[in-house]
Amino acid sequence: MYNFDYLRPASLAEAVEAMKGEDAQAISGGQTLIPTLKARLASPSVLVDLSGLAELKGVSREGDKLAIGAATRHADVAGSEAVRSAIPALAALAGNIGDPAVRNRGTLGGSVANNDPAACYPSAALALGATIHTSAGRAIAADDFFLGMFETALEEGELVTRVDFPIPTAANYQKFEQPASRFALVGVFVARFPGGARVAITGACEGGVSRWDAAEAALSSDFSAGAVTGMAFPADALIGDIHGTPAYRANLIGVLTRRAVQACG
Repeated sequence: MYNFDYLRPASLAEAVEAMKGEDAQAISGGQTLIPTLKARLASPSVLVDLSGLAELKGVSREGDKLAIGAATRHADVAGSEAVRSAIPALAALAGNIGDPAVRNRGTLGGSVANNDPAACYPSAALALGATIHTSAGRAIAADDFFLGMFETALEEGELVTRVDFPIPTAANYQKFEQPASRFALVGVFVARFPGGARVAITGACEGGVSRWDAAEAALSSDFSAGAVTGMAFPADALIGDIHGTPAYRANLIGVLTRRAVQACG
């Protein structure tokens, strides 16, 4: 690790001001940043700790959506009665991230802002049509927020403050885990709304979390596993590595999508 200054602001306003410093980096759960610092792959001059900001924590139901603060930990999302009753698929997703140590430190906002190509939360945000709120007062649709591997629409120094998830009529997340990391080798989140279905894929696509337009069209006409039977995600758009070829991942996408639809009931 390189030397850095550590700041623990008492309010979001103080955090925003601190982020104006040269090479300032926000930290909340630190599940990605700390290993990155240890490996000397990042060298911020200032770490701005958001973990003590109560205004960035908590879950509330506001009409037809769930509002979840960016500093809300995975374990708190998983255990929230509001999440379990409104979007049980989201609670189940959070409860299966990493291990207990990760779930009790990692945060929703950190996962969304980091946009790891195998992370679970971005698929939920994309499939549910979430809105990401930022410290700059912007409300960014998930479709416009995730731009590629580890790339988002956040500007320099801008922080995620809250994520609003529309409540679907049904949803389910299926994850085929890479057993060592428990990241998604392939993850598929399916959400059904009165206006149609949305399908998001994580862990598989070269450009990071992505929607499967063809499956969405089929499921919007006929929300059944049969509607996507025989459909295949284009393998040439998928990752190939020691854990699975593009063809292997393409097959998993189809299998997990059908399972998610069946689980929606």
